[in-house]
Amino acid sequence: MLNILVVEDEPLFATTLKYLIELNPRYVVTGVADDGASALASVGARRPDLALVDLQLARGSTGFSVAAKLAEQNIPCLFTSGKAPSFPMPDLALGCLTKPFSEEDLVRALRAAEDIIRDRSPLRPRPPQNLLLYGEQWATPELTPLPSRTRPRGRWTDWLKPAH
Repeated sequence: MLNILVVEDEPLFATTLKYLIELNPRYVVTGVADDGASALASVGARRPDLALVDLQLARGSTGFSVAAKLAEQNIPCLFTSGKAPSFPMPDLALGCLTKPFSEEDLVRALRAAEDIIRDRSPLRPRPPQNLLLYGEQWATPELTPLPSRTRPRGRWTDWLKPAH
């Protein structure tokens, strides 16, 4: 079972996202928040395994600040945004699923995120084209992904190591 927090300021989209996530009995939405304060309150009520975080939130909050606060609590994030950031942020998120996305895109993105969180080698079809995983597509000369069999356990960023 994967517990998921939805952080989205558009009420209709948040409700739709919750519905689509819970179509799969392996996924449970632990809370829906529209800004940073409500996201942190939701985490206090029921800790998620993953947070889907929009980048533009209500009341002046940003997804970047929410992701930073969740990372401090060791809760991985997957950004959901109409425009993906132009640079990787593996310390803040696993990646970014770009809107609009289909139900199938969401399911495949959640499976990819779950594989990373659970430290499993992906056995499923490739992630959707509108999902950028920062640890793979965004590898830079300074950060090189370890092969999946040698990834250390722990924080999702631990599988990135400095290149020699």
